[in-house]
Amino acid sequence: MSTVGILGGGQLARMLALAGAPLGLRFLVMDTSAEACAGQFVPMVVGDWRDEAALAEFARRVDVATFDFENVPAESAEWLAARIPVFPAPRALAVAQDRLAEKTLFNELGIATPAFAAVDSKDSLAAAVARIGTPCILKTRRLGYDGKGQFRLKSHEDLEAAWQTLGPQAASVGLILEAFVPFEREVSVVAVRGRDGAFRAWPLTENWHRMGILSASMAPAAGAGELAPRAVAHARTVAEALDYVGVFALELFVQGGELLANEMAPRVHNSGHWTIEGAETSQFQNHLRAVLGLPLGETAALGHSVMLNWVGELPPAAPLLSSPAGHWHDYGKSPRAGRKVGHATLRADDRATLAAELQRVASALGREAEFAPVLARLRG
Repeated sequence: MSTVGILGGGQLARMLALAGAPLGLRFLVMDTSAEACAGQFVPMVVGDWRDEAALAEFARRVDVATFDFENVPAESAEWLAARIPVFPAPRALAVAQDRLAEKTLFNELGIATPAFAAVDSKDSLAAAVARIGTPCILKTRRLGYDGKGQFRLKSHEDLEAAWQTLGPQAASVGLILEAFVPFEREVSVVAVRGRDGAFRAWPLTENWHRMGILSASMAPAAGAGELAPRAVAHARTVAEALDYVGVFALELFVQGGELLANEMAPRVHNSGHWTIEGAETSQFQNHLRAVLGLPLGETAALGHSVMLNWVGELPPAAPLLSSPAGHWHDYGKSPRAGRKVGHATLRADDRATLAAELQRVASALGREAEFAPVLARLRG
């Protein structure tokens, strides 16, 4: 019986362990916090990512290691990789941790991105704004997620405020300026690549955000047409360039029929949670199959799905549990502003039935306005 080590003990690790139980797997989680929610039912090592004693204990007790959190220091991943198999490889983790390296790789692979420039001083910020234009977004190159570490410049007058807000982080995590993209919609490809190079992708997913955090995902994306094969081809190109093993997500903007790569996540991804009930094989089980060298499962959709993200606190579960289309996931976290505490998935055989169920749930929860864009796409 194999033991899979997971660096990071959040809800992704929790769902990986749930998916691995039918495969007869054991798990060990490492996290910096003893309160990590995966530790509620998975054994855990608590320690700093750079604590070699904690890393050594972790390595001694597992057969293979993977991640639920991309901000594990790349050097820690490299330390582990010298002792046990680690997937995805530390190089993929390092690229995905740095927005500048990531977008540079996309461009080298022929994948279009929004215009961008490295920023390391106030003068270089001014030069980048002059070249890229406004509106634009100043971001930290590292450690930003869910809208954190960002400042939107609406005009040149915002330059001083942007530098005052993020400039102090330039030396530690680096900064990047990106053009603002007035995209028509955001989509993601969740894909998996095995140790043997086998590659599969789930249907293209459309995503909606509130306050920089994923609010809802729909799969298959409606009206994707020729976008889907192009998006999947981009994902395959990235995976092969990095010799990637495991599940990852490639997030893309759609603008004027073109695809612009925003970022990649080197792990199972929030926009792929619908696959637990809505696909032949979930992203979580396929990730485990990949890192263990097992055959990959089919990624076809089972009907149509909408995943609803619960942020801050859980709503009443009854409207979802009373729906024949509903599936409920509580991450075992205490409520906190901006914290992902759970999700629900609605799945139906056709979009009309799914729209009716989503309308009923939205009305019961008083969230008609929040889910109106998703309903409009389903009904369109």
